[in-house]
Amino acid sequence: MNNNKHPLCVDCDGTLIATDLLYEAFFLMLKQYPIGLLFLPFWLLKGKAYLKNRIAEKVEFNWATLPYRDEVVQLAVDARAAGRTTVLATASPQVWADGIADHLGCFDQVIGTSQTVNLSGHRKADHLVKLFGEKGFEYAGDTQVDMQVWAHTSGAIVVSAQQHLVQQLAKQTIPVVAHIQPKSAGLLVYVRALRVHQWLKNLLIVVPLLAAHQLSVIQGLAQVGLAFVAFSLCASAVYVLNDLLDLESDRQHIRKRKRPFAACTIPLWQGILMVPALLALAFAIAYLLPMQFMLVLLAYFVMTLAYSIRLKRQVIVDVMMLAGLYTMRIIAGAAATNITPSFWLLAFSMFIFLSLAMVKRYSELLITLQANKKEPAGRGYSVEDLPVLMAIGVSAGLGSVLILALYINSPETSQMYPNTMWLWLIPAIILYWTSRMWMKAHRGQVDDDPVVFAAKDWQSLTVIALSAIIFAAALFA
Repeated sequence: MNNNKHPLCVDCDGTLIATDLLYEAFFLMLKQYPIGLLFLPFWLLKGKAYLKNRIAEKVEFNWATLPYRDEVVQLAVDARAAGRTTVLATASPQVWADGIADHLGCFDQVIGTSQTVNLSGHRKADHLVKLFGEKGFEYAGDTQVDMQVWAHTSGAIVVSAQQHLVQQLAKQTIPVVAHIQPKSAGLLVYVRALRVHQWLKNLLIVVPLLAAHQLSVIQGLAQVGLAFVAFSLCASAVYVLNDLLDLESDRQHIRKRKRPFAACTIPLWQGILMVPALLALAFAIAYLLPMQFMLVLLAYFVMTLAYSIRLKRQVIVDVMMLAGLYTMRIIAGAAATNITPSFWLLAFSMFIFLSLAMVKRYSELLITLQANKKEPAGRGYSVEDLPVLMAIGVSAGLGSVLILALYINSPETSQMYPNTMWLWLIPAIILYWTSRMWMKAHRGQVDDDPVVFAAKDWQSLTVIALSAIIFAAALFA
């Protein structure tokens, strides 16, 4: 029998798709059926097959959003067009395998894990040999465990960047029909996953030190530096966790689908390890600071966890949470340096950050409208809400300007600044900046994150520089 007429059997996890369905299901379960996580150890005691099938009962996949490997799908399509039998053979539950096969429509047979048999390794090999005979089929796989199947095939299709698999096949004189090498993640990909550029937000930690005019105190600067690192590591852990929880919705987003975990350029299991590692480092550094900072950091993590799992889909609550999380950075800076933040600072922060949070949601909805969709995936808004979001956001921005003006006119300000007349330029500058930000957002010129936009926008940077000069003039001129 000619090899090119042998059935083509294709593995699923890591081969047909660039992800692992069991990991994907774990994060879906965390969102769709969180109480089920308590039962995982008991399900596992009854075997992997039982565990997988119980999880499959609790979660629902959107098969269209999975990261399919186009080269492998094309192999199956071409093989079927050539008259060969195509088989999806996977250790994932049968119901998941059926869902993928139905979506792709290029497989004649589907074999998955049953209620009692976990179809991996030698069990998969035995099953395929029973169906097609020794050396009677080709098999596409991606890991070391697939060597147990390749040993019985007429030809191996390797979907892996690991050269040692090809070398082992050569030693066993197993023909390699094709070698598909997915790109390995480089250092910059991990930097993107940690969203290091978002660490700019954590510079808000220095604001209490600035507001208290204690920037020259060496101890305060050291404490702020440690707090910045701890908060940044904690924030990165949250970003990774958020990306893992939002895999399905991110893959439907025009830009977020390119994120490392959504695109599976970084394996999900690495993300699972990154979260506790980053948190451990963050709280180890926080231990060097006053206890109240660690409590604030813990509160920040709990709030972001609640936001990621549930609150980001609650209309209005989500933007209030975002504004609160920005303000938490200022509170963290105060806790790290034993400075009591003023009422004026906290009030201004809540209003200005509420406006920026509204810019973020408004921009997301505008992208949704431009993509001819009704509502963004994983959010509670629809495009009809655009005018309301703008009204609330602009009002919050104006409210922050009013609070700033009242602060300048307060008695405590005249005690801190010898030349308060200079400070009256600040409300005008902030009014210009917030108005311009909303004009840009309305024109679709602001991406999902207004803080990142501001960090790259020369006019926003000019506003920051001018404000610093004016505060200095009010203090020293």
